[in-house]
Amino acid sequence: MIYLIDSLHLKKTHITAVAMIETGVDELTLIDCGPETVFDSVVTAIRNLGFRPEHVRHLLLTHVHLDHAGGAWKWAHQFGTRIYLHPKGLPHLADPSVLIASATRIYGTRMDALWGKVGATPRGQLVPVDDGAELHLGKETFQVVYTPGHAEHHNAYWLPSENAIFAGDIAGVALDEGPVIPPLPPPDIHLEKWKASLDKIRQLNPGCIYITHFGLLKRSLIALDELQERLDCWAEWIKPRLENLDLENEFETLVKGDLQNAGLGPAAIRAYEQANPLFMSVAGLTRYWRKKIG
Repeated sequence: MIYLIDSLHLKKTHITAVAMIETGVDELTLIDCGPETVFDSVVTAIRNLGFRPEHVRHLLLTHVHLDHAGGAWKWAHQFGTRIYLHPKGLPHLADPSVLIASATRIYGTRMDALWGKVGATPRGQLVPVDDGAELHLGKETFQVVYTPGHAEHHNAYWLPSENAIFAGDIAGVALDEGPVIPPLPPPDIHLEKWKASLDKIRQLNPGCIYITHFGLLKRSLIALDELQERLDCWAEWIKPRLENLDLENEFETLVKGDLQNAGLGPAAIRAYEQANPLFMSVAGLTRYWRKKIG
């Protein structure tokens, strides 16, 4: 059985989800954990479900961005949890100094409020896992699906027993009844790799796709098509405007108009902005096109 935990990031509901599977007796597995700021709320939620957080033996990370993995070190230190992630992401958890410096350039004085402390994870508790690997965790077997495009070190995790895939950010952001949109932060955005990753998910034909922002993706395979359409649309819109001085505001107007046309009100649009800051997508797509065009 899959349990979906609302991590209550910044005390807001339905922004960042943590998936949990009971993989054995006294053995729990999480997929993504959120930042350190939500550690206590996730621990409380696990207890409220009737489980014990010290039984979280395994944490499968889709990637090391702080909204997904910023609190991983605390699970390792406090409960001895083993952390599984792509080999390219592993050094950033063992020594998060580069990750912290990069995030600080973006978030500045908001770092602590958003993400809390970012500590180092002992290398002995970090397990590198790459495409096609099978993880035999208790009674369950997960298959690693390498899915770059959003991040070069992005993995998804296929759970055949539930006909479900845990897709992190590669399958987009979709809050409540809103549309699915692509999160496009720098530095690794790569449209061709992203589309290839979506094709890998389609080939599995999952009955359920779980995303971190937020939860079960409705109309899963149709939603992937909608995501790819927006990915192309946003990228093509940005391409001829790379030198526009007011590009961030213009892009914000475009996306907010799209969300309004989908029936979202101001509060719902603000929630999307928290889960997927639009200025990050401008930076990510601008970097992608400048590298591609030269």
